[in-house]
Amino acid sequence: MTALVDAAGENVRQATATAAALLTAAEDVTLLAHVRPDADALGSALALGIALYRRGARVQVSFGAPDHVPESLRPLDVLGLCVPAAQVDAAPALLVTCDVNDPARLGPLVCRLAAAGTTVMLDHHVTNPGFGDVRILDPTVEATVMLVHRLLREMGEVVDADMARCLYAGLVTDTRNFREAGPAAHRLAAELIESGADPRSLITPIMDTHPFPWLAVLAELLSCAELDPAAAGGFGLVHTVISAVHVARFRQEEVDAVVDTLRTAAEAEVAAVFKQVGPTRWTISLRSRGGVDVAAAAKALGGGGHPRAAGVTLEGTAGEAVAALRAVL
Repeated sequence: MTALVDAAGENVRQATATAAALLTAAEDVTLLAHVRPDADALGSALALGIALYRRGARVQVSFGAPDHVPESLRPLDVLGLCVPAAQVDAAPALLVTCDVNDPARLGPLVCRLAAAGTTVMLDHHVTNPGFGDVRILDPTVEATVMLVHRLLREMGEVVDADMARCLYAGLVTDTRNFREAGPAAHRLAAELIESGADPRSLITPIMDTHPFPWLAVLAELLSCAELDPAAAGGFGLVHTVISAVHVARFRQEEVDAVVDTLRTAAEAEVAAVFKQVGPTRWTISLRSRGGVDVAAAAKALGGGGHPRAAGVTLEGTAGEAVAALRAVL
């Protein structure tokens, strides 16, 4: 395709209709989540992939890293649609990105964007610059799975229990157990439960299950946390650092959950967790109570996200990474 379909404002519906027509006719579809996929990214890709597979299409679901599906999300892949990044077609006929706020978040699979015949982008991040041939970008929704649900409805699909579980997983995690969910998200949750998503059995492994040794490490990480009341223009910053040893030892589920514990500190508006993923490489998870736009801070450093939840990757020492964040806050 040469013409772009922008999904801003009223054109969201037009872009959704265009994507639905493409997917309904497609015989071969590749769906990509961002690196280190969460439940919203992988749940979006798998829900749409399940529908397409049952329509008779050949379907691949993948992400750039790591080389395996996160343990807690494996039950969502009921049809075995996920493939390693190395097995993704070099030039997909139709490529769909799910919850990818920037092409760089595809990691080593970013080259598939230029090689694909047609590309569809599904995302809800306010920092998304816009990419792809068909752009379904709506920052007003709480999770990308809500856009996938709209798309499935436009395609005439009936959401079954398998698809409902994928969608519910993304919805509950991206809304922090519905703490940040509006009426539409709550209505969708009820619909998905009626379609077969069981909240307790689905969410307990994703959000409420950790190995016992992790508790001691979590206590260590929290005991080493630092509070800077003067940071972020006086709103306060609380942060901690997770070494490469702990990042390698534990699952993504444990490492990524630290920021949600840290954010409960009443004295700080912003919480940050610095995760060491290389000798001098750090991925930073940012959270805000609402008074500070952490998406703007992340974007200033080359990252992105939402006003209350964002992230960025930086090079340098831990001290340099902390200083860089303080400067933009």
